[in-house]
Amino acid sequence: MRIGILTSGGDCPGLNAVIRGAVLNGIKTYGHEFVGLRDGWRGLVEGDVMELPRAEVRGISKQGGTIIGTSRTNPFEGERGGPENISRTMAELGIDAVIAIGGEGTLAAAKRLTDAGLNIVGVPKTIDNDLDATDYTFGFDTAVSIATEAMDRLRTTGESHHRCMVAEVMGRNVGWIALHSGMAAGAHAILIPEQSVTMEQVNEWVGQAAERGRAPLVVVAEGWIPDGAEEAFSTRGLDSFGRPRLGGVGEQLAESIEAATGIESRATVLGHIQRGGVPTAFDRTLATRLGMAAVDAVSDEAWGMMVSLRGTSVIRVPFQAALNNLKRVPPKRYEEAAILFG
Repeated sequence: MRIGILTSGGDCPGLNAVIRGAVLNGIKTYGHEFVGLRDGWRGLVEGDVMELPRAEVRGISKQGGTIIGTSRTNPFEGERGGPENISRTMAELGIDAVIAIGGEGTLAAAKRLTDAGLNIVGVPKTIDNDLDATDYTFGFDTAVSIATEAMDRLRTTGESHHRCMVAEVMGRNVGWIALHSGMAAGAHAILIPEQSVTMEQVNEWVGQAAERGRAPLVVVAEGWIPDGAEEAFSTRGLDSFGRPRLGGVGEQLAESIEAATGIESRATVLGHIQRGGVPTAFDRTLATRLGMAAVDAVSDEAWGMMVSLRGTSVIRVPFQAALNNLKRVPPKRYEEAAILFG
């Protein structure tokens, strides 16, 4: 069998480990051949491929990014888009099946194409860890580790200058990165999209930490909405999906804290640094297992299924299980963390 692999959407630590796991398992166990579809769905639509022999994936599990490129191409748009055109392109290239690695948008497109008769298996990818169909997604542990290290560094400069430090992390709709990194770094307040908190409460937590002689650390997810506001902070227009480009809530928060408490405050936006660099050991292992399991699913012709982590086991679930149902931080988890605030 000749299998195409694509990575779609935002880049994420661990993508290369998925590719390596799939290729090695496919070649050694089943004798499959592999090609990389360059830049996500674009490579499938336009027939832009690169061969993926074993030598091509040697040592790539520790590399960040993706060796086959990624994009946010919609496979149903353009003259060569749509299931009929893509099916013809696959036939011309001799591709029997596709492994699609991506988040909710990618998996939604994969479901539509599978429903139209294409042979596709999915691998979940979201650095925010917000897909409900899997316990953890690769890239999340790396993002948390990077954010935690950055906060540790912010703490030292904050303590030296007696400042309040505000760290803004990724999290448009969910606060898993903020929650985990904030707890790990010993934050005095963690603000996430799932929980509405008043500025009075934030200022109280900051003041309590300062009264004990600590330099307050506040962690805020980019999608946090303060109590009384109607939407997340955004001043940079819309992205390619028509969604507001988030970012800047940390600076706004720092200014508000300083004005209300008199404590000098500074904000740092970690941004894309959370996506970069080498994946952690956990993410390398998880991504490798998912890649290997995806090839097993292809070999079993389990079309329309996605590999998923449940506990410590890798299982298969339908694409639909990952769609239209974000995995949000439960109130109990936030209440648990809030005991540590102030």
